[in-house]
Amino acid sequence: MRPPAGRPLPAAPLVDPFQRAITYLRISVTDRCDLRCVYCMSDDMTFLPKRDLLTLEELDRLCGVFIDRGVRKLRITGGEPLVRRDIMHLFRRLSRHLDSGALSELTLTTNGTQLARYADALASLGVKRINVSLDTLDPEKFRAITRRGDLSVVLDGLRAAREAGIKVKINAVALRGVNEDEIADMIAWAHGDGMDMTLIEVMPLGEIEGDRTDQFLPLSVARARLESRYTLTPLPDRTGGPARYVRVEETGGRLGFITPLTHNFCESCNRVRLTCTGQLYMCLGQEDAADLRAALRASPDDALVTEAVIEAISRKPKGHDFVIERARPAAVPRHMSVTGG
Repeated sequence: MRPPAGRPLPAAPLVDPFQRAITYLRISVTDRCDLRCVYCMSDDMTFLPKRDLLTLEELDRLCGVFIDRGVRKLRITGGEPLVRRDIMHLFRRLSRHLDSGALSELTLTTNGTQLARYADALASLGVKRINVSLDTLDPEKFRAITRRGDLSVVLDGLRAAREAGIKVKINAVALRGVNEDEIADMIAWAHGDGMDMTLIEVMPLGEIEGDRTDQFLPLSVARARLESRYTLTPLPDRTGGPARYVRVEETGGRLGFITPLTHNFCESCNRVRLTCTGQLYMCLGQEDAADLRAALRASPDDALVTEAVIEAISRKPKGHDFVIERARPAAVPRHMSVTGG
């Protein structure tokens, strides 16, 4: 069927070498964070100079290129995205794609520290659901994991988001010897407040103090323990990410498992990641990237950057190479905060 006279043909969608359509873009708007979680960052982080970051207008322009090529979901990440100055300007700009119908979802992953301030504005701009990273409900343990956080601030933010009408999902990294004894209670808490929850295995990205093998808890072990308390019924649900879901019959809520180490989830990968400096990573667990900033700044129109995006997608690998072994450096040297979770 031909489009109406005078309207151009839609641009060809982005399809990788394994015939996976790329419909999901995650955008890290900053590598900075107001927390220093022990599995994510070193305590003494060196952040990018602000001059190296794309402007909010450049990030908006790049998102437009991807949307023109069939991306339907944008997730804003960091670091902590809500610490970037004037970040609501980017949300306001991107929300026009929701209004036009070109974009089906604009969402956010956050640590929750700034939610009390921004929840109402996010809801007014079409953000309907968010992921909040939270690994414990113990205030002292929370401060130890984050090295500086105040749990009450995050809980206030969660309350503000729910009151604004935003659906919240809790993301918790399973940490051996740290929070494994409270996972079942966290599920009951989250589901009791109408929030989904997802458990995540530690990922070997970036050098940190200590050894990640000391942190690593296979989710197969966590799940077996949960099944002594809960009835877990597999669900077919997929939300565009790597999680596999179950319904917890005793709570009625949904629980996800993200298992990059014990179960490779790459076969249906539909996403790529853009950093705050304009580097496009086709895989979280690989180092290959395309420099979109150079193409973006080389011309005022989008032809060069579109060409760079298409070429990059042609190099998207089949899957990641995550392993976690003692005495090995991180599988990927960059920190999670550079690429976005």
